[in-house]
Amino acid sequence: MQNQAETTGVTRRSAARGALALGALGVVFGDIGTSPLYAVQTVFNPNDPHPVAAVTQNVYGVISLIFWSVVIVVMIAYVALVMRADNDGEGGIMALITLIRRKGVAGSRRTKLLLSGLGIFGASLFFGDSMITPAISVLSAIEGIKVAAPSLEHLVLPIAVAIIVVLFLAQRLGTNTVGKLFGPVMAVWFTVIGALGVHGIVGNPSILEALSPTYAIHFFGDHFGIAFFALAAVVLAVTGAEALYADMGHFGRGPISRVWLFVVFPACILSYLGQGAIVLEDPEKNIANPFFLLVPHWGRIPMVFLAGAAAVIASQAVITGAFSVARQAAQLGYLPRLRIAHTSEETIGQVYVPWINWALLVSVVTLVLTFKTSANLAFAYGMAVTGTMTITVLLFFYVVRHQWNKPLWLVLLGAGPLLTVDVLFLSASATKVLHGAWLPLLIGLAAFTALTTWQRGRQLVTELRKNDEGSLRAFVDELHDRQYPVVRVPGTAVFLNRGKDTTPLAMRANVEHNHILHEHVVILSIETVPVPHVPVDERCVLDDLGYRDDGITHVSARFGYMDEPNVPQVIALLRERELERKVDDDSEVSYFLSTIELRRGDAPGMSRWRKRLFVATSHITADAAEYFRLPRDRTVIMGSRVEL
Repeated sequence: MQNQAETTGVTRRSAARGALALGALGVVFGDIGTSPLYAVQTVFNPNDPHPVAAVTQNVYGVISLIFWSVVIVVMIAYVALVMRADNDGEGGIMALITLIRRKGVAGSRRTKLLLSGLGIFGASLFFGDSMITPAISVLSAIEGIKVAAPSLEHLVLPIAVAIIVVLFLAQRLGTNTVGKLFGPVMAVWFTVIGALGVHGIVGNPSILEALSPTYAIHFFGDHFGIAFFALAAVVLAVTGAEALYADMGHFGRGPISRVWLFVVFPACILSYLGQGAIVLEDPEKNIANPFFLLVPHWGRIPMVFLAGAAAVIASQAVITGAFSVARQAAQLGYLPRLRIAHTSEETIGQVYVPWINWALLVSVVTLVLTFKTSANLAFAYGMAVTGTMTITVLLFFYVVRHQWNKPLWLVLLGAGPLLTVDVLFLSASATKVLHGAWLPLLIGLAAFTALTTWQRGRQLVTELRKNDEGSLRAFVDELHDRQYPVVRVPGTAVFLNRGKDTTPLAMRANVEHNHILHEHVVILSIETVPVPHVPVDERCVLDDLGYRDDGITHVSARFGYMDEPNVPQVIALLRERELERKVDDDSEVSYFLSTIELRRGDAPGMSRWRKRLFVATSHITADAAEYFRLPRDRTVIMGSRVEL
């Protein structure tokens, strides 16, 4: 019986790992897995402002550059190194920022602020990537119609827009559901592109020589000008590396690493080699669209459908990454509270953020209708990717040095070559600024401005509210010295507050205007700490404010930035522990919220245009009662006004 139970347990765990790997295949690898659609074609695009001639020496050099770029950037930098810097399983550039901001990490405050700001800009560039990836992936897939059925070329844009709209409408189903649908499709996709690559290699097996690094080195050494400009397109082969890291909280490092190593990497490399082989056969003809020209005539129409499905999945990788980054940014104070839907009971990192979803939908459709072709978007694409990758690697090695306490020589040995590669990619992409690379920079700058403005605005509002709220301890002292005693009514009142230094406005109004206070009072502060999760037994810190028997207690509830701030659960926890005699049953608990109405005023500390932006951003704030999971029928909301 025991052996049978153990066997059943092993089988279930294996099935769970398999399902997780299939989900990761469907969600995480869509972006990097569809790069073969457009990477080689973009390198040899004759309309490029810095064209690369499709001569034999250049073809070998480009394919070699693609192979070693994927090995260095994705295999070594991300999978082997950066993905080890998880914050309790959560990845992405925001996770690196929280690691750097931890108190135990060495480094001056100024350095940490500078690196945090740099990380926020990297996250802002990732939002740009989240807009461009769906546009270029879907367009490049549907453009296969031009090869398979040229008479239907006019349908490319309408079909692309329709696919994008359906994709974003499906996001509310959740990552888990979408992954189960997309996983089998991507399994077919990687099998097919790998097989097509083998077919191309068989026709010209000499292309396998491009796997040698000597071709990339000689290409750079003998034709540096050509090779340098080619990097702006070669980088398209590594797009999606940041999505691997950002989506780590959805599936875990293990499944992502295994799927990359045994499925995605071999299939993509075979496809690039096959495309290089057919370009060598007939450069003038085959550079037009080497991916689809690698497909036999009879299979091109089905391949358009498969590529379209894969492009949708490619978009999913960055969309889920954007949800994760937005949620972490909100929890860390760089965005207002956003309405967040948890889409999985098993994996807490799987979330859906409606506001981000609809903002991305509008942006992606606008990009498709503006740029019209994947070639036009390709000029813009590399800038967002290379910028985010460079910042991620820089922050990672700061963590390696100051948190992992690795010796400086080892850090320099690892950081030097990787940062050199990233800077080369970034520099090459910068040459396309006038040809479209300005777009991700503009998006990144706009997102960075919004994030930092919200953080600064919150700090100013907090300072202004302190004057209205007054000292909490002084207020409690006054309760005992009032000329007219406050009437204590039955029940428990929970007042949500920002900390224990100031008095909740709702509590002050209850006393000063109604002259009443509940028998039991809990002043609850929600503190988000820079770790993903806080253990339940470490969640609450109590303070009786100097009076043990007056029924007033301050409670600080600590949540990680990936935890759900559920206030009723905190109250239930308190009832089970220290406050079992001071907290009534749920039906006797009332919740009080103090809300503020922001108005632009003449307070110093921020320019007028940033005040307008801050006030405008405040309108997307999620309802506090819903965000903290408060029961509507027992929640009282009291408002005030703050002029910023």
